[in-house]
Amino acid sequence: MKIRLLSGAGLVALGAFALPAAAQDAEPALQDVIIVTGTRPVSATESAVNPEAAPLTGGDVTYLTARTPGGARIANGELSGQMQYRGLFGERLNLRVDGQRLASGGPNLMDPAFHYAPAPLVASVVIDRGVSPVSEGPGLGGGADAVFKRIDFSTSATPQLGYDLSFGARSINESFSGGGVVGASTDSWRFNLIGSWEEGDDTEFKDGTIAGTSFERGVFGVSTGVKVAGGTLSLDVRRQNTGPSGNPPFPMDIRYFDTDFARLAYDTEIGGVDLTAEVHYTDVEHAMNNYDMRPPPAMMNLREAFASATTKGGSLKAGFDSLGGHLALGLDGDSVDHHMFIVNPENANFYVTPYPHITQERLGAFAEWTGGLGLFDSELGLRIDQHSYDAGDAVLGAALPAMPQMLAAQFNAADRSSDDTTVDAVARFWTPSANGVSWRLTFAHKQQMPGYIQRYGWLPLNASGGLADGNIYVGDLDLKPETAWIAEAGFDFASTNMYARPTVYLRQIDDYIQGAPYDATPGVIDTPVEMVANMSGDPTPLIWANVDARLYGFDMDFGCDFEGPLRIDSVLNYVRGERRDIDDNLYRVAAPSLTTGLTWDAAVWSATFEARAVADQDDVSVTNSEAASSGYVVLSLYGDWQVKDGVRVSAGVENLLDQVTRDHLSGYNRNGYGDVAVGSRVPGPGRGVFLRLSFTG
Repeated sequence: MKIRLLSGAGLVALGAFALPAAAQDAEPALQDVIIVTGTRPVSATESAVNPEAAPLTGGDVTYLTARTPGGARIANGELSGQMQYRGLFGERLNLRVDGQRLASGGPNLMDPAFHYAPAPLVASVVIDRGVSPVSEGPGLGGGADAVFKRIDFSTSATPQLGYDLSFGARSINESFSGGGVVGASTDSWRFNLIGSWEEGDDTEFKDGTIAGTSFERGVFGVSTGVKVAGGTLSLDVRRQNTGPSGNPPFPMDIRYFDTDFARLAYDTEIGGVDLTAEVHYTDVEHAMNNYDMRPPPAMMNLREAFASATTKGGSLKAGFDSLGGHLALGLDGDSVDHHMFIVNPENANFYVTPYPHITQERLGAFAEWTGGLGLFDSELGLRIDQHSYDAGDAVLGAALPAMPQMLAAQFNAADRSSDDTTVDAVARFWTPSANGVSWRLTFAHKQQMPGYIQRYGWLPLNASGGLADGNIYVGDLDLKPETAWIAEAGFDFASTNMYARPTVYLRQIDDYIQGAPYDATPGVIDTPVEMVANMSGDPTPLIWANVDARLYGFDMDFGCDFEGPLRIDSVLNYVRGERRDIDDNLYRVAAPSLTTGLTWDAAVWSATFEARAVADQDDVSVTNSEAASSGYVVLSLYGDWQVKDGVRVSAGVENLLDQVTRDHLSGYNRNGYGDVAVGSRVPGPGRGVFLRLSFTG
């Protein structure tokens, strides 16, 4: 079933489904046509949302994905937000930036995947519904792709100019964002220039200033293509420079990320077989410290860390009609090199490599068939990946005390190389729409390799891959891959004036990787690891361990188009994460929430009054020392005006009542400047206005 989404401010702002237009004569078994404002596809297996249809709440597209069914945002900084989907986040999700997978350069995921998808450059975020298809690569659950704007091939031999630009400003942090794509094309070639710039000061809230929340980020690049030899050759190259940007929940802030991207692809069709070959490259250079954007510690505790990550990869895919449907076959792989060292800028003898030249290599193969099976349309996929990994020797300076030297010697003497095989299998079924209803059913077996932090963290550090729980962690060389058994069921309903897409799901995860007490006597400092952790202020360090977990929940989007220009759209989310091996909960799982927008939708303008209600969250992780959080309600008002073809204005007021909100996923403040107490949850922004201008042509 294909459903065409015609976007719209109120609806897509909530990541919603869409209302079918009664005037359209589309075949209901294949397509529903919805009334909203720009065109983005939706199917039983994926949906898409447009950044420019949502309120301007930040430059990070995770603000947008958090407004969708199953979505939430891990708030680790204005440019460091992570997408959470049905309780999973970080590297467990299969996230792509304009189709490209990449490794984060920061050990705390200060640059998660969507750090590299500035909103002014993004045309849409395509979200894999429930689980990612095996053809998109490995991952433990769902995923998403931030698709960049592009001036595509035209239908004429005469060069034509095109552009898609947006500019925005927010009062709450005096921020500015602007950028997009400008290009020219014919029916045989295209040439695009892309670029964006974003900057902002510290965010304000009712009680003062949230220190360490300023940011700056710039991107420039080229996207080009040419039709040659019966196919299309394309090249995308860009550079992203992130300047000083704050991360209040982390022990350090971003000093810079300098990142290069390149992707070369060729698509063609030979004898009824669609062929795609591509190679890609990403190189990240990163620095962070604990003194530029927060109160500097004593000289002996000054720290600056330098990290890098290089990703090289490629794929070869073929698709053709087979067995009454469409069969896709492919090979793909990547090689990643991570390295990190820490220094004291005032002591030349203080340096250490906690993650020394770690290599991770993967080679995978998949088969994916889409077609009809009896009453159902279906997608059946199988993927097998072979992984190998290794690490270099840890190196320490003379200023490091004896215990870290001992741990380094043990790490260097250990066998650090090994390999694993992971298997993913996906079976998704849905019925053609009948009387406005399409039923959905998914079963999947998904596996995820341990991260390099979790496996190779020989030195007790406050690096947690973005958890930001304040605990010190140490790795385990013997970790096993995580294995998820997934089931979900739901339906898509759409009539001439109502829609609803409820889904219930269960994810049983064996060997889930989670911090656990280092030994059987927490608080008794009787091992070198505990002694080193205690010197850093944590006498009860955690070790990454395989445990058993379960995630289950319910989400839906729904709405009604009333008589006249009034409609209502809502998104409801509930997810529960718990340990199965002990009586405890999983860390940093979103609280239940309901977002509802009441929209007056006129011919060329719309206005939406929105209420977002978030419940208390007291199902918290004792192991991670997680604090419960209180619920809240935030009211906002925003509107949209289509001035003329190609010119659009959006404006609004966030947090109308200037409420002090502390979202459960916002992290604990570790920045001593400003008006937020150290150790308390970072509050959300106060009342502020935004303005956005969009130009297309």
